Amino acid sequence: MARRPNYGQQRAEVNRGKQAKQEAKQREREEAVARRKAEREAQGLPPEEEPADQDR
Repeated sequence: MARRPNYGQQRAEVNRGKQAKQEAKQREREEAVARRKAEREAQGLPPEEEPADQDR
């Protein structure tokens, strides 16, 4: 006899996969930022400043 599909479990597996992919992509982005920052510092350039929020 076949078992009924457990849709909640399947959805949880998909969500875990998506979360892992998002975390890996975020780590890659953070590593790229760190590399660019290290290259800038090695060249002796001042760090980039973030634009200040302006109240409208």
